[in-house]
Amino acid sequence: MKFQTQIFLEKKTPTIDYNSKVFLLGSCFAENIADKFTYYKFQSKVNPLGVMFNPLAILDLLKRAQNRTDFTEKDIFFSNGYWQSYSAHSRLNNQSKKDIISDLNSAVLSTKTQLMAASHVVLTFGSAWVYTFIKSQTIVANCHKQPQKEFKKSLLSIDQLNESLESIISILKSFNPKMTIIFTISPVRHLKDGFVENNHSKSQLISALHPIVSSSENTHYFPSFELVMDELRDYRFYKDDMMHPNQLAIDYIWERFQSSWIESDVKLTMNEVSRLQKGLDHKPFNPSSKAHIAFLSNLSKGVDTLVCEYPFMKF
Repeated sequence: MKFQTQIFLEKKTPTIDYNSKVFLLGSCFAENIADKFTYYKFQSKVNPLGVMFNPLAILDLLKRAQNRTDFTEKDIFFSNGYWQSYSAHSRLNNQSKKDIISDLNSAVLSTKTQLMAASHVVLTFGSAWVYTFIKSQTIVANCHKQPQKEFKKSLLSIDQLNESLESIISILKSFNPKMTIIFTISPVRHLKDGFVENNHSKSQLISALHPIVSSSENTHYFPSFELVMDELRDYRFYKDDMMHPNQLAIDYIWERFQSSWIESDVKLTMNEVSRLQKGLDHKPFNPSSKAHIAFLSNLSKGVDTLVCEYPFMKF
């Protein structure tokens, strides 16, 4: 008997191996998957401007990277003791005006550099709901807990999404025509928008994405959202807030992503990386014991062997 419906995932090409360079942009779920790439020591980078939930925020960053449009004083504001930008996540907030502008422009330059080298770009969209800063009539990436009256909330139409997706693909291909683009929709439930509104938002994203993906070369869709909704289908796989997938769910989605996108030949290397990571995290009862010293020596040899083969790896 089967107690689960399973989504068929075919093996995609070109697969990701340790020579690939993966760049991830989008929602907090993009960072969950990026953590997996980091743990297994793949060449990957994620969200230079921090988490971004909607396609237009990502498009704005890509346009800046393409045109090398620098951030200036007009792109930041001061609130609650920090300089902030509506184009970036709060992790870039800074008490120094000079430093935040420098950090923002470094992030744009990093984006350009990563895109020029990327073999695979993974884009994760969280919501089709957007907030427009009324004063400037610009859609923001983050409201930074500013008064709600300063923003207008709206749902992107299918036409608006189609236009933004076509622009995103065009800009990405301008950096590297051979790159592989992987779109996915975050399984995180944006319940602050409302239950019906969250589903409406996800459905808009799904409806806009599939025709674009099917008609664009080297462009694919990975069903993160569907894996949680149609395979896991249980609150056991959510954190206590009942909105974010828990670690078990993230691990499961990563396993399914591996089966579709990770080159089978690198599994032994991934296992060795995991063994070393666990060893380095080990907390001994007696650090000065002969057994632990021998254990550390063995770990060091393992690290040296991997770094010799893959010089970019850092432990």
